Amino acid sequence: MDALTAAQTAARLGVRTETLYAYVSRGLIARERGAHGSLFDPLEVERFARARRRVTSPSHGAARPAGADGSPLAVIDTDIALIEDGELWIRGVPIDELVAEEGGEPRFDAVVRWLFERTDLPQADAPPLEGPGSDAARHMLAALPAGAGAFSRLLAAVAALAAEDPERYDLRAETVARVATRLVAGLVDALPRLDVERGGTASALSTDTPATSVAARLWPRLTALPASPARLRVLDAALVVLVDHDMAASTLAARAAASARAHPYAVVAAGFGALDSALHGAVSAAVHALLRQVRDGADPASAVATATRLGGAGIPGFGQLLYPEGDPRARLLLRLMRETADPRAEAALQVAEQVVTVVRARTGLHPTVDLALAVMALAWEMPADAGETVFAVARSAGWCAHAQDEYARAPLRLRPIGHYVGPDAADLQRSGSNAR
Repeated sequence: MDALTAAQTAARLGVRTETLYAYVSRGLIARERGAHGSLFDPLEVERFARARRRVTSPSHGAARPAGADGSPLAVIDTDIALIEDGELWIRGVPIDELVAEEGGEPRFDAVVRWLFERTDLPQADAPPLEGPGSDAARHMLAALPAGAGAFSRLLAAVAALAAEDPERYDLRAETVARVATRLVAGLVDALPRLDVERGGTASALSTDTPATSVAARLWPRLTALPASPARLRVLDAALVVLVDHDMAASTLAARAAASARAHPYAVVAAGFGALDSALHGAVSAAVHALLRQVRDGADPASAVATATRLGGAGIPGFGQLLYPEGDPRARLLLRLMRETADPRAEAALQVAEQVVTVVRARTGLHPTVDLALAVMALAWEMPADAGETVFAVARSAGWCAHAQDEYARAPLRLRPIGHYVGPDAADLQRSGSNAR
């Protein structure tokens, strides 16, 4: 049987050639190098195609997936994130290939622009995202109580940014792209700088200039410690890996708002409403509390037991249902932290390893991205909710990309029909008659 070319193999698997070569690099499928390019065994390709665990739309004949209670879940087509074979792909590109190489420029800004421009790959020379350059959002945040949490600050910033953007109601794709980049950058620029407030000195990598990346501008808003290229690489990577993650609860809320033709700022506010929850965006804060207890001398096993009891839904920071063999986002961020050779990062990683050892021995569960965010916050003296802030800023870009797609579809298509299971009106009338 004739061997298949890379193009033929990619077509058989329904993926791009970049995705195919990512499979090859991970040893998932073999290739031979021919005189005119890579060649693939058609029988192996067929076996691989059958073994893939890709969830398809019910319109293609696949059974609907079920929720935790066994009830069917809706399936919504998306061309942004794919979770498959234990890996996360964004627009056909493995997530680790979107992260900056060591010593390279931050990539989050380029990835955000790429989400809307729909080019093959993020452009290496993409300019940093720029905010609206207004003080309205900063003034609104300054009026909040000193103890306001991350989501309170971000919700206030969204409202202020929306109020001063005359393009917010223009839902054309090109306008949504402009609004989205201003929105994401504006959220960061509105947050107060901790390095200035605490008497620190902003580093050259953390200055607020149009030529500075989102990660560099976000860093001094999360910690008073100075930035470094290695530290910024970790923060930038966290933003990249959190930009989208299939139909998470917050993404579904955002798309439902977009289906009703809410403008991008309202879409992001809807996403924040779902993200600000104990089982979604706030998980990293619970993990941070767990790690801090262990760092301060608590027995790891006891601390894990307490965190599990308080959380009420498993061990915070462990057991991502979509990744039975481990969350690739966590692996990537923890590896990058090790590569910093930063004593603070090494100390935080040692604390995390004590917890991971206990959890692995007792449950076999693997760390999630929430644990990695908590380790980052612990290492570099960030507040407990720093992970939530990073999560929210990154996912805002993903929600806007989902909104851009939803605006091109039939309006109100995500308006479900309720299945009434309450008392029947006639039964209530009879009960009233009997009572008399």
